[in-house]
Amino acid sequence: MTTATVETPETESRDARSRNTTTPLGALLRGQGLAGVLLIAVIALAGVFAGALNQFDPLAQIPSANLLGPSARHWLGTDHLNRDVAARVLAGIRLDLLIVALAVPLGAVIGSLAGLLATVNPVADVTVQRLFDLVLAFPSLIFAIALAAITGPGWHAVVIVIVAAQIPIFGRQIRTAVLAVREQPFVEASEVIGAGTWWTLRKHVLPNVIEPLVVQFALSLSVAVFLEGAMSFIGIGVQPPNPSLGSLIGESIGNLDANPWMAVGPLVVVAGLTLGFLLIAQALGNARRSG
Repeated sequence: MTTATVETPETESRDARSRNTTTPLGALLRGQGLAGVLLIAVIALAGVFAGALNQFDPLAQIPSANLLGPSARHWLGTDHLNRDVAARVLAGIRLDLLIVALAVPLGAVIGSLAGLLATVNPVADVTVQRLFDLVLAFPSLIFAIALAAITGPGWHAVVIVIVAAQIPIFGRQIRTAVLAVREQPFVEASEVIGAGTWWTLRKHVLPNVIEPLVVQFALSLSVAVFLEGAMSFIGIGVQPPNPSLGSLIGESIGNLDANPWMAVGPLVVVAGLTLGFLLIAQALGNARRSG
């Protein structure tokens, strides 16, 4: 004897909420996804509206303001060159986000195109995979040091390193996803009726591999923040007097006893950006698995 399940408004509402949390947008509006979005939004807005939040020029030297502690006038004190630390941190946020926003999408596009190329032709597949192996054989910081020795340090070196680090990651991700989706019956059916390779990729394969790429994109943003910080910290990234979060931490090393907030400010921001992007990546990944 079987019993029928009675659908009530409460049950339907609960089911609708469950479905919503499995979509990327729903994942970003609840729990850790929402926490990550809010964290990134607060930091990004602080960088965008730096001029309204702080009255000091990040490059200006303030008379009689050497290594001052935090105060109502200087939130994070001043540095060894009489510059307002808070103003430099806010400017560093803006520069870091610009670098990340340029480098990660560029690496994602190049890597995805290379991954798609590898699925079209066996010779291209072998060539692309060996190039990916070559890039992955070198740790990112070792590659960064070699690049800086050739081209010189600067923000351009940071962009190139981030792009190079992301190309094989996105390339292999999309190659694996395309090969898996291409074996599905609906793709085989389209090929049977005469659909071309690129038409099949565009209409059937790509829409089904977007979700894992979105998750990887959020994760790559957090890695890019770390790479910029590491390169600027050791002196091969953004160069003084321009402030970046990594260079600000490097400048603070010799002055921690006088004003430790020179390091605390940028460290908190780097941790916040990294954590925010990781929370978003985890939320998107959980939504994908539960969907």
